[in-house]
Amino acid sequence: MTVASTPELEADRQNLIALITDEAVFHGDFTLSSGKKATYYVDMRRLTLDHRAAPAIGRIMLDLIGEIDGVVAVGGLTLGADPIANAVLHESVRAGTPLDAFVVRKEPKDHGRGRQIEGADVAGKRVVVVEDTSTTGQSALKAVEALRREGAEPVAVAVIVDRKTGAQAAVEEAGLQWLAAIDLDDLGLAPQ
Repeated sequence: MTVASTPELEADRQNLIALITDEAVFHGDFTLSSGKKATYYVDMRRLTLDHRAAPAIGRIMLDLIGEIDGVVAVGGLTLGADPIANAVLHESVRAGTPLDAFVVRKEPKDHGRGRQIEGADVAGKRVVVVEDTSTTGQSALKAVEALRREGAEPVAVAVIVDRKTGAQAAVEEAGLQWLAAIDLDDLGLAPQ
């Protein structure tokens, strides 16, 4: 279990846990993006795109990455990371610690400038990859590969919900710090 750095942030975290439990956990038979089968699905997009949860997500994730020196931008693989990066961007400005955001396309564009990373210029800069949930870490690591090709220095992967199914080990094996705001214990769920 993670605890936020202030009572206000911990209240945000507890409220977010309640919203996730009530509105974003679905039980049944699911195939995850990793291809793994699961008996529940945590649909964080229901909340990362929700006016009740997005501001708290921005505050919680900014707090989570706040101790990492020199980070100038956050983002990750589109679509899951996009609303999180935007929530962090807006909260960072409000908090007086501005960060930029970026989007990593699954493939480089085949027209225009042919870019795979949109938004903030990441070349030569320390960045954090954000995700809503992670099972194997492969989506985050795909973003990390693209960022490294662009000359960025990814230093961490920060997720809202850690499914505790191997993503942390994969991310740490790639030389990155793993940060998670909420885990399955917080949600009363067992790893699958």
